[in-house]
Amino acid sequence: MPLKDHRAARLAALTAPDGWLNLVARIDLAPGRYPVGRTQAVPLPSGPDLLGTLDLAETGASFARPGAPPRSFEPVPDAFPQLRVDPFLLEIHTVDGIPALRVRDLTLQPAVTLRHYPDAPEWVIRAKWDSVAPQATEIAMKGGTAASVTVTNRATFQHQGRTVTLTPTHVKSGKPMFVFRDATAGETYPACRFLFGEDIDGDAITLDFNRAISPPCAFTDFAICPLPPPGNILPFRIEAGELAP
Repeated sequence: MPLKDHRAARLAALTAPDGWLNLVARIDLAPGRYPVGRTQAVPLPSGPDLLGTLDLAETGASFARPGAPPRSFEPVPDAFPQLRVDPFLLEIHTVDGIPALRVRDLTLQPAVTLRHYPDAPEWVIRAKWDSVAPQATEIAMKGGTAASVTVTNRATFQHQGRTVTLTPTHVKSGKPMFVFRDATAGETYPACRFLFGEDIDGDAITLDFNRAISPPCAFTDFAICPLPPPGNILPFRIEAGELAP
């Protein structure tokens, strides 16, 4: 996908009904049955006093509006189970086995201006893509928690006479995701940026840092984002990709 189209798709995803700009709540919950609404045990910042009842089990979740039968949360590709209950989109967001109710307000019309460094062809890198024995590891999350991931590959390239090795910790839409921070932090989102590897062919992968993006935590306090593993904290500047929003 051309870089211009990539950025248009990125903006569309941020402002979509299931994007990051209309999140209004995230509430940690244990399995059980809960009344949900503006004045209920699971409080919402807006909407009716009683939106309905959430049934949360280890095997799934359902929601029933007053006087209506329950409806199940449905799986969503590359996301968590969701259910539209106007005026909200509800989501069961589970991190390291701990579930939470995440709430998006569909009445909002969010907008954002994304800023970028000038396009930098020198930061389109064809890196070596090495397989490693699957290794379970914990990564820190913004907010002080941790999550378990399994590492299966690493990407290696040369920069200014040094060998740089980046470890992907997640996969989204079939693409490995690198969480990294470099010396532009502050101009870019301070905690980290995300980069998705592309065009994997055998032992080679493309890292196009012009497509590096700010994480969801740059746009909302209701996201929980991974932080870079130690080897992905880089001492040099990568003047490519998104600037801090």
